[in-house]
Amino acid sequence: MTAPLCFAFIKANWHSEIVTRALTGFQDRLARHPGPVTVEVFDVPGAFELPLAAQRLARSHRFDAIAAAALVVDGGIYRHDFVAQSVVSGLMQAQLETDVPILSISLTPHHFQPTDDHVAFFSDHFLTKGREAAEAALAVAAPGYAAHALAPARATG
Repeated sequence: MTAPLCFAFIKANWHSEIVTRALTGFQDRLARHPGPVTVEVFDVPGAFELPLAAQRLARSHRFDAIAAAALVVDGGIYRHDFVAQSVVSGLMQAQLETDVPILSISLTPHHFQPTDDHVAFFSDHFLTKGREAAEAALAVAAPGYAAHALAPARATG
């Protein structure tokens, strides 16, 4: 029998109607996994808050992997590429400091307007990215994953 898997999914609330589609894809894919899987969902205000939330969840060692989802768009006021880079760098740093895999579903489109066409396109894209993140989560949680050889054990209870 396979050990139960436990994943965390953090989602930014900016553009939540789109970002939540990543969670849907993530959960849909994991529902087809033959073993027991749980997903704990956490909300943060925006993308910039993802790294701290991921780090705190990772330090608990309750999760086999953590997925973090956000849509960072160019609002014309600040450099969205700076925010996106900071988020991805922060997620990487948290992963390296805690030995818990953290998967990024943080997307930064070059052009986004809240039109029906763009919302539909990015909603579908986030659904796909959520499924892909679930595949990655299963891969990094698998017993044969190379990083497991030296990683600390996940806390139980």
